[in-house]
Amino acid sequence: MSWQDKIDGTRDQLRALNKAIPDVTKGFATLSKAVKQDGALDFKTKEFVALGIAVATRCEACITLHVEALIKCGATREEIADCLGMTIQMGGGPAMMYAAKALDCFDAFTEEK
Repeated sequence: MSWQDKIDGTRDQLRALNKAIPDVTKGFATLSKAVKQDGALDFKTKEFVALGIAVATRCEACITLHVEALIKCGATREEIADCLGMTIQMGGGPAMMYAAKALDCFDAFTEEK
């Protein structure tokens, strides 16, 4: 399954969840919107934090969404790799395996354009 298939599947699943529990998902969307606003950290920096957490917690769906957001913010492969390096340092071997997935996801998304 390609990374594009994974992100498309994630979006389909989220749409179904939104229909099933709209009040809960609207509440989460409100939180998401609030934390993404620029504050002490800009949105791109916050997305790097989110990617690190996605890798450390081994959430492929999260990796796809945050890599895509970082691409839209203009993140480079080098920036992604640097973020992944810190994630590996904090998360050890399991984080290293998912960091490889995240870099592969970035490569797949940027090759398709």
